[in-house]
Amino acid sequence: MAARLGIKPGDVILESGKRADADEALRSEIFTAAGSEPVGDGAQEVVDVVLLWWREDDGDLVDGLVDSLTFLDAHGVIWLLTPKMGRAGHVEPSDIQESAQTAGLAQTSTFAASADWSATKLTAPKGGRR
Repeated sequence: MAARLGIKPGDVILESGKRADADEALRSEIFTAAGSEPVGDGAQEVVDVVLLWWREDDGDLVDGLVDSLTFLDAHGVIWLLTPKMGRAGHVEPSDIQESAQTAGLAQTSTFAASADWSATKLTAPKGGRR
């Protein structure tokens, strides 16, 4: 799965929103592929990837996405990890699309990342960030 997420050795990854329900096997695979531990929400460094675990009750998704952009490299990606349909905390695809657009991001793909989580790839539009 790490390869499908485009995780490469040396990638610096910011992880946000991790709680007890996060998929530990997926996390392990991602950080093993990167060869490093995640940097936390308090990081002050530029990152290649943001892993944003998000549930319906986590607040305003637009705010979460904008916060994720703070230290993201211009060519970096945000992987929004949300519970699959039928799971507690599921986020409607229309909410993700609308929030991404409001935050100035483009949604490029969504797929099942694990048994309980979907992954949505969000990037800055080709013209760059606003």
